[in-house]
Amino acid sequence: MEKATDTQAKLPVSVFQKELVAGFRNDSLHLILLPTERCNFRCTYCYEDFSVGRMKPEIVLAVKRLIDRRLDDLHSLSVSWFGGEPLLAGHVVEDISEHIVRAAEQLSSLDYVADMTTNGYLLDDCRVEQLAFLGIRHFQISLDGPEVLHDRSRVRANGKGSFQKIWGNLIKIRDRSAPVDILLRIHLTLENLPSMPEFLMQVRETFLGDSRFKVLLRPVEHLGGPNDARIEIIPRESQAGITRELEKIVLHGVTTNALFEAPEICYASRPNSLVIRADGRVGKCTVALADTRNTIGKLLPDGSLQIDKAGLIPWLHGWTSGDLATLACPYSSFSQPAQPTFRTVG
Repeated sequence: MEKATDTQAKLPVSVFQKELVAGFRNDSLHLILLPTERCNFRCTYCYEDFSVGRMKPEIVLAVKRLIDRRLDDLHSLSVSWFGGEPLLAGHVVEDISEHIVRAAEQLSSLDYVADMTTNGYLLDDCRVEQLAFLGIRHFQISLDGPEVLHDRSRVRANGKGSFQKIWGNLIKIRDRSAPVDILLRIHLTLENLPSMPEFLMQVRETFLGDSRFKVLLRPVEHLGGPNDARIEIIPRESQAGITRELEKIVLHGVTTNALFEAPEICYASRPNSLVIRADGRVGKCTVALADTRNTIGKLLPDGSLQIDKAGLIPWLHGWTSGDLATLACPYSSFSQPAQPTFRTVG
């Protein structure tokens, strides 16, 4: 392992070894599936270009075949639905999920879990119950503060606001008993900070009496979107202190742990975690979609994966250095892209 510099943060050896084993296990697979890369929102800080549409039937079939090829050897299968907005391709989500559930019923030793990152606009209580039946029981939904501020940044494609519909959907979910967990990802910006204490009290009183709901506070970052230059982000040196103070408001008077603890190691650092894009390209990161270095291969019609080994290696550098910052975000440490050297696996 490389010698640490003074600025490198390290995981404790026992934690590092545990994470290393988990990330390299052949009997564990994490698939991040993008059923469509189109979206019904145009969030001001979004980094996606929406150039790729819905998964075509041949890609859907290839995803099913990929899962079938791996199932007999798996102890753990985790599927994350991402986009775009995944519920714009709800039938693709349902089709693949039904296939997994049927297969998993024949394998008592398989631990299958699924989650979805959604803007929440189409996630009403009936849809939640339907998805929960298909094994999708963890949802992440973003809010950008009170309605007047949320609707400035999380704008629908038609230019209209989204807060009232999302908030109403969340209340309907709260009032039903679907076996799901809801992570409210609340974005912090210089603009919405003054309103955050009151808004977080509203969130706490409305949802956090229900143990299914948790909160994650996240400062908005510059991620390469077309509006980056116009977005005033919270200075990095101030983010931790501000977040801690706001977390106290979230927790005040709440009897359960209502804060979500984000993992220290990014999924993109793990070799057994792959992004399958709507057009069949294979990647590692859901943020760097426009970067060619994030394309490490493709999904073949028979369900096998053609992987660019040289392109995969930079995503795993954190395991060599042991540097926590690299493991937490391997994309941040990239140099020049490698030349493709494809090989077929699976």
